[in-house]
This record gives sequence, structure tokens and C-alpha cells, in this order.
Amino acid sequence: MHAEWDNAHTDHTTNPTRPGPAGLTETEADWRSHLEHETPNGWLLRANATTESLVSGRPIHLMHTTVALDAIRASGHLYASTGCLVAVLYCAPLTPELTGLRPHNLGSYLLETKKHTRTLVFEITPDAPVPPKGIDYLRLGTVHLRTYLTHRSFLTEHEDAQLRQTALRRIEAAALFLDTLLANATGTPTPDTDFIDQLAATVPAFPFLGYLYFEVLSEYLMLHSTSHETKAYAQLGEMNNRLYKQLAFSAVQGMDKLFDLSRFNPGHDHLLEFIGQIETGLTAGVAYYVRERLSHLFAGVALAPSQDATSFSFHRSEFDVLAETAPGLMGQLVFRELRVIDRYPQLYLAFEQAKALEAWAYWNTEGIPAPFNGTFPKGEIGINPAYPRANCVVWVAEICERGLLHPVEQLDVKFLPRLAELSMTAMRRDETGKAVGHRR
Repeated sequence: MHAEWDNAHTDHTTNPTRPGPAGLTETEADWRSHLEHETPNGWLLRANATTESLVSGRPIHLMHTTVALDAIRASGHLYASTGCLVAVLYCAPLTPELTGLRPHNLGSYLLETKKHTRTLVFEITPDAPVPPKGIDYLRLGTVHLRTYLTHRSFLTEHEDAQLRQTALRRIEAAALFLDTLLANATGTPTPDTDFIDQLAATVPAFPFLGYLYFEVLSEYLMLHSTSHETKAYAQLGEMNNRLYKQLAFSAVQGMDKLFDLSRFNPGHDHLLEFIGQIETGLTAGVAYYVRERLSHLFAGVALAPSQDATSFSFHRSEFDVLAETAPGLMGQLVFRELRVIDRYPQLYLAFEQAKALEAWAYWNTEGIPAPFNGTFPKGEIGINPAYPRANCVVWVAEICERGLLHPVEQLDVKFLPRLAELSMTAMRRDETGKAVGHRR
């Protein structure tokens, strides 16, 4: 169990040693070297402000926006919620300055776009320097799969059979392109234009690819941008989060209201159009980058290390066989199928609280009071509500005309080691009240 969680964490300050399937043309270490040394902003992988704050051992300052300040005051409790960070209170970093707390550019974006919220500021004093190991939600498939298998008895026989059948139908519908991904990762490339269009066409049938597609493009934009804004953020030790926000909102109608990456699937021509609107000079290399990077990532997160990607095929596969040979991919499929069954609001805590307890145990063992998004160190960070060895002070904050935050009221609140109810996590639900995960 600990090994699964360890595998789902990335330390961008060290050379990776994570095992992967055989037959790939490039290793994870090869890609890390390329990203770090051959892109304009690759140096920020190791030397970003968030990582440096964590490893310093000094107090960590974070901000959180909320619509529930009155409820927090009344209850005196703070809860974690699910998402890319599994089970945290979602935050953005703050940097202390002489005249206030400066938000990371992700935080300033939240302050600009969430006018209806109030802002909380946290000062966390860790017991020791925090290891720079961030959670990578793309690598959580094996955890999702094991959680489903362990708690499968919570489902009716019909629900379980339908979940498995739907997962296999999605594999069958996408098998041709999934095999194409492995072929590209093992040295048989598809023409760039064809690859992007095939990817876009497959996302509706296989929504997890929308998440991979978006994360690869976010990485491409943040690493390769040379705009004045990006350079200014880089001097502060920050990746430019506004790049991928603009991409998401351009590519998917309504994404600003419900951030659902299962709907992210621009074809080749639209992709070039959207990238050109963000930064003209980045259009030339984007399709090639997506083909190479997404193919490699897919093979690494989908297949068990015991498999050979050169001979593996997704055609004519059975659920239990794929659970052994491609546990990462099957876990991602099961996770999303669970989220759209009719009883998910009742089953939510049974499945997600189980993962939360494991995540908190891992972070407590590893000395991590503030887990960050290790898919890419973009600034997303959270608070581990079960950490026993850190002091945390909470304030309500106001923002001044210079964009700095100032604590104005200390709150008497405590973190509880449990997840918030699904009804409190509106950004993860659609207009019917069900958790999003993909289009049916």
C-alpha cells in the first residue's frame, strides 16, 4: 500500500527511479532531463518558490477561498475535499513580504475570478523541512482500482456488473487508439495531425484521455512560454498558471463554471488556433510535443511495470486480466464510472474516505503537512487535515489595492480528519447534482 502511494508521488528535485513498462523509447529520466534542461522554464521544476518554501522548514503560508465562512465560524471545523490532491483543503501559496502576503499567480487568479468568496490565510509551522514529494493524480490508478476491489461489496450486483461492462466497452471503443499510443511510445510514430485528431475523437469514449491531454498541454505552455508575463512570474519562482486557464476556457464552453476535463478534446486545427491565441510562437511545436509526451505518459501510468509495451494490446481483453496488466488505466476507468452511478452521492464517503485515510497515513509517515500537485509544480497545494506534528493558525484576510493579503481576524477552528460531504463540493458536480467524471 505504501509503495502504491509512493509511486503516485513525484519529486522534481531528484532523478526519477520509478519502474515503468519495458520497450519505451525514452525513460522517465530521459524526459525529466529534456523538460528541465531543454525548455525555457525547465529550471523551475527544481527551483520553484513552492518547493523552496517547503524544504526550508520555515512556516508555510497558504490561502483558501470559501463561500462557507459563516458555517466555518459556527462549526469551528475545517474539512478536506477530493480532487487532484485526493484529500486536502485546496490552497494556493503565499509569500510573506514587508507589507503583506503576496499570492502566487494561481492565488491572484482565484482572487480575481471568485469575487463572491472570502479568503482564509493559514500559517503552518512544520516540525521539520517538508520533502518535496507531490501527489500525481494521473498515477493514482492502482489506488483507485484497489479501493474499488476492497469496497466492491458496497455495490449491488447490477451496479458492479454494469460498471465492469461499461469499463470494458470503453476499452473496446478506444482500443485502436490506445494501441496507437503504445506504438508511438515504443518508436512507431503517427503523423502529428492524425494523432491529435484521433486523440480528440477518442476522448468522448475514453474520458481519462482528456485529463492526460490537458495536463500535457499545460506542461507545454508553462515550460515553453516566453511572454513578458511568464518571465515576470518565473523571476518570482512561479509557473504561469494563466496560460492553461485560458486554454481550458477557450477549448471547452462552460469550463469556467464546471472544470470538467472529460470534455477537453480540441482537434488539431482548433488546438493550433487556441495555442496561437495564447502565444503565437508556441504553435509550431505543440502537436509533436503532445504526440511524444502523451504517448510516453500514457504507457507509464496505464501499464504494470511487468508488461512490455511493444507487444501489449488492448484488443479482446477481460476485466480481471486488465486489472493485472494495466491496473493504472483500469483504476482510472473504474474511478470515473463510480462517479456517475445513481447512488454515488450515498457511496461517495465509502470509497473516497478510504483513499483519504491512506493518503493521510502516507503523508504523516513521510512528514508532509502540505501536499502539492506533483503532476506538475504549478502552485496547487493543500493542507493535510490529519497531520499531528504541525501548528496551524487561521485568519480571515482582506486584500489591499496592491493585491496583498492581510490577516484581519483570527479564527478558532480545527481541522477534522474527514472529507466534506459531496453536497459541499459544488465544483465537482454537474447541473443534476451528480459528480462529474465524464459524459455518459
